Order: sequence, then structure tokens, then C-alpha cells
Amino acid sequence: MMTFFRNFFPKRWLKRGALPLLGAIAVGLLLLPNLPLLGSQPAQAQRTFEGTPAAKPPYFDRLLSLIDQDGDRLMNIFKDIHQNPELAFMETRTAEIVAKELRSLGYEVKTGIGKTGVVGILRNGDGPKVMYRADMDALPMQETTGLPYASTQRVEMEDGSETYTMHSCGHDAHTTWMLGLAKAMVDLRSDWQGTLILVAQPAEEGVAGARAMVEDGLYTRHGVPVPDFLLGMHSAPGPTGLIASAPGIQTAGSDPIDILFKGVGGHGSSPHLAKDPILMAAHAITQYQTIVSRAVDPREAAVITVGSVQAGEANNVIPGEALLKLSLRWFKPEVRQTLIGGIQAINQSIARAYGMPEDQLPTLTTKGGTTPMVNDEAVIDRINPQLANLVGADRLIADFPGTTGSEDAHLLKGDNPNIQFGFVFVGVAEPALFARAKAEGKMVPFSNHNSNFQVDLNAIPFGTKVASVLTMELLQN
Repeated sequence: MMTFFRNFFPKRWLKRGALPLLGAIAVGLLLLPNLPLLGSQPAQAQRTFEGTPAAKPPYFDRLLSLIDQDGDRLMNIFKDIHQNPELAFMETRTAEIVAKELRSLGYEVKTGIGKTGVVGILRNGDGPKVMYRADMDALPMQETTGLPYASTQRVEMEDGSETYTMHSCGHDAHTTWMLGLAKAMVDLRSDWQGTLILVAQPAEEGVAGARAMVEDGLYTRHGVPVPDFLLGMHSAPGPTGLIASAPGIQTAGSDPIDILFKGVGGHGSSPHLAKDPILMAAHAITQYQTIVSRAVDPREAAVITVGSVQAGEANNVIPGEALLKLSLRWFKPEVRQTLIGGIQAINQSIARAYGMPEDQLPTLTTKGGTTPMVNDEAVIDRINPQLANLVGADRLIADFPGTTGSEDAHLLKGDNPNIQFGFVFVGVAEPALFARAKAEGKMVPFSNHNSNFQVDLNAIPFGTKVASVLTMELLQN
């Protein structure tokens, strides 16, 4: 691990005795959405940007100044969205905020795409068409940050139950960055040409929202222009001021899968008269891991996580069904097939062993899913010199392996494979928190999907600047 950090950071940083803190920073920045720090290849040394930062374009300093002047508005929007989180495909309030802000800036606005998706279009003469995407949904978690603007919201689920909600993956920041970008691009309209398409996407957490927008006729029924470039960003628990922008695989393919074990219910005192689906499910949970350890090539990455087990209501009742909710992660289609095939085989063999008839074997239901997200090298090569101009070459990570986190932004391409794609990760954690984490023996202060996940308020204008710099670069003729 220490060799990793020595290869990753400039030598002058290490001479200052900053290695422990920088180690935390590196791991924090690489804890990408949905999170384990694993890749499709063995870990390799990470490099910061080694090219030459671009010469500042005439608009550059004015762009940064305009965003700083917009800081109060953006901060208020961020806090409002953070205090009022909404789950996947329920983002009606957030969508209304986005639509209202875009209309006030003169964008052509389309709503209700893929249920709650919003698109804003700003046409500015002939030139490239650039789509920038932000996701809006939150997670069913109770916030524990203690922030004065923390979420206390609860929402009713489809089954009638209630759950707390919070933005523990930074989508509130993503939406705010896009709205900051929207204003900056209007203010700098004389400095670019082409068409800007802003997409507020629902339901990233279930990797279903991008596909839903495309299937709802994003480019057909709703008449959104097919872009030349598609861009996106994601928060990561690295320090504010660091950016990761690299070519190649960034995140893994993902499949959310439900497994329903059927049994025969009965009295808890008489298990011999029942067929216990909880016991079947328990055996399956442990056996799933043998697929990864014994059926997948050790040189490949694969993950099977059981995130939910639902069965029964009473202590003394054997239920008739048990539901498992799985998340699969993979980089190669053949690995995906091995995982799904192995899960099916385990389920059926266990059920048959417990005497279930063929018409009562476990069912497997897939719910959306996404392919690995891959950055086009040409896009990264074009935007990185400007990003290095923004933060400095030694704060721009330009080479790292993909992680088993997942994303669906690239699925907005739909059936348009010629759209060029670029996605970057932005540190949003207050740097001082890393020193505290080190003192407590932690590598990072929090991770995505943690109840204490929080966005440094300084990351709101910073992320807006990142989004604006890379978008402006691609809208130059």
C-alpha cells in the first residue's frame, strides 16, 4: 500500500511528511459510487496529470469569477435539495426546481421524461452538441451528519411502509452543479457556439433512470437533439480540490436481482411439516460466494452482494416465501453469465434438495442494470489540459483502474454509439476531516452510501467550475 502512495503522489508532497494524510486522500477519492475499491485488473500505480496544462482561454478567469458570484444562489439550492431528498422515480419536487431554474435562464425545457426526468436545451448557433447529465435521486437512509440542514424526511414506500431518506451519494451536489453550469453558460454565451443539453436524470441508484429516459423517447418522442458529446460527474469522498479524470473503464457493470425462494409454511415447533424457505435462502447466500471464488477466473473481478433478506413476521411461524435482493458487479459479459448461471444452479439445487416441486423452484427477477462505464480517450485527452489549468497538474488524477461501483450515465447514449463520452470524479470532503480521520485510525472520514456522508460547501462552487470548464472546452469550434 505504501508503494502505491509513493507512486501516486509527487515526490515533493512526500518529502513534507504528508504520506499518511495523502494516503487517506487517495483512498477517499477512489471510493467511487457504490463503492468497493476493486478493478478489472490488479491494482496499479496511480498517476497525476503529466501533460502540459492548456493555455488559459480568454473566458477562463471570467468564468470562475461568475461562478463565485453565483455562490449564494447555488448554496441555497443545494441546502434545499439536501433537506428534501426524494427516492428513485419520486423526484417530483427536485424536478420542479430544475425545470423552474432552467426556464428562468431561457432554456427550452422538457419534463416528465422517464417519469421524472427533465431536459433543458440552449441553442447557440452552429457547433457541437454537448449533453451534460446530473442525477437527482436519494437513498432510503437516515442521516446522522448533524448538519443544520440535515434531512429529516420520511417517505411512504409502495408497500405502505415508511423510510427515512437522505442524499448520501452526492446527487444533491450533482444537480446543483448542473444548475450552476446552466447559468454560467448563459452568461458566457458569446464565448461558445453549439447546443447545450442539460439532463436531470431520475433513478441512478437502481441504475434504471437513464434507460427509462431513452425508452420513453428521449431522442424521438421528446425531440431531444442527439449529442456529439455526453458528460457527467460524480462526487467522491476525497478532498475538495482534487479531480479524477482518466480514460478507459471507470465503473463496473451491475445487475440488481431479486431471488424468491418458495417453501411450505408451518408452525415453528413443527419444522418437519413445513419446507423452510429461510433455511434455503441462508444456504444459498453462503454458496453464492463460491461462484466468485471457484467459478470466476481469479484474474477477473466479480462481486455478489446480498443486500436484503426479507422473510416472515413472527417468531414461531415458518413463512411460505423468502426474498433475497442481490447486487452483481462485473466487467466482462462472460463473467456476468457465469454469475447468473451459477446463482440459478445453486437456487434450483437447494430447492430440489428440500423437496420443492419443479413448478415451485426459486424465481430470478432482474431489475434494470448497466454495462461497464468507459471513458473515451479522445474526450479525456481534450478536457484534462483545461482541468489541470483549473486545479494544477498534481491535483488531477489521470490514471487509475476501474472500480466495482456502477453508473448508468453512459446509457443515455441509447442506440447512438458514436456519441463520445467523458465522466469525471470530484472530491467533495472537507480536507480537515482527513486529519481527524487519521487521528482516529481511519482511512477516510466517510464513504458514499454512509449515513454520515456530507458535501463540503466549498465543493459546490468548485464542482460547478469543473463542470463548466469541461463543458466549455467541448463547445469551442
